Amino acid sequence: MTRSITEESLTIYRERLLYDEKCTSTIRKYIRDVRKLMNYAAGRPLDKELLIEYKEYLEQCGKYKVTSINSFLAAANHYCEVMGWTELRVKMIKIQRAAFLPENRELSETEYQRLIRTALGRKEERLALILQTIGSTGIRISELQYVTVESLKSGCADIYNKGKARRILYPSELVRLLLQYVKKQKLTGGIIFCTRTGKPLDRSYIWKSMKKLCEEAHVAKEKVYPHNLRHLFARAFYHLQRDIAKLADILGHCNIETTRIYIKSTGKEHRRQLDRMHMIIRNTGYKKKAGVYPAT
Repeated sequence: MTRSITEESLTIYRERLLYDEKCTSTIRKYIRDVRKLMNYAAGRPLDKELLIEYKEYLEQCGKYKVTSINSFLAAANHYCEVMGWTELRVKMIKIQRAAFLPENRELSETEYQRLIRTALGRKEERLALILQTIGSTGIRISELQYVTVESLKSGCADIYNKGKARRILYPSELVRLLLQYVKKQKLTGGIIFCTRTGKPLDRSYIWKSMKKLCEEAHVAKEKVYPHNLRHLFARAFYHLQRDIAKLADILGHCNIETTRIYIKSTGKEHRRQLDRMHMIIRNTGYKKKAGVYPAT
């Protein structure tokens, strides 16, 4: 049997992902990434040599970050595993965990507040509420669909995502603001942040709407995307609680190592911590005399 990627095999692969109850966005990504390998192979049968060649191409072409390359390889490996070709799998690129977060990627609380005020100033109340809902609960953008009129009555929402269920609490002030919004919109039930037909808002629409606030809010565009609000929530919560296990539960992480990524300090904060260690001795200009040194 020829080992190759075809439209027929992609259909089989998609069915397997559905059987494994992968979410829609995950299925789309896996299929897209496997199709990337399919285009690279250009009809050639898959073997270990071709997979290694593909890995080297991704590393050397200069188009992708290491995390993206590993994501492509993970999809290729999973496809091979589903097809029963486990011996074709290639190793991921090892990444040394960064000790701190790049400053140009961290969204500060001050910048978060400016985004909200800018949205309100532009009469975009729904967008301001979306920012505050994610920022104050730490939910994923795909989980906004579980923020319903009914959930406001109990002050919490039951989230179902990635094969797991968890309950998140709303801050009391968020409940108050959402109730006001629901009343204005004359919503009697269902999803709060929805289209006119009642469907959840598209993530790309929310992402683009957030980007439009950047210039007026004086916030760098590379800092503004829904998942960065989740990171901001994680850092703020950990700063108050210092309980990484509880934070992992709130965020819906199975692995605390994933949560650690969310609470990294920036390079600026890391530098302040190094400065507080006082490991550098200043040259005070004293003269050494017969083994006598200045008192400390």
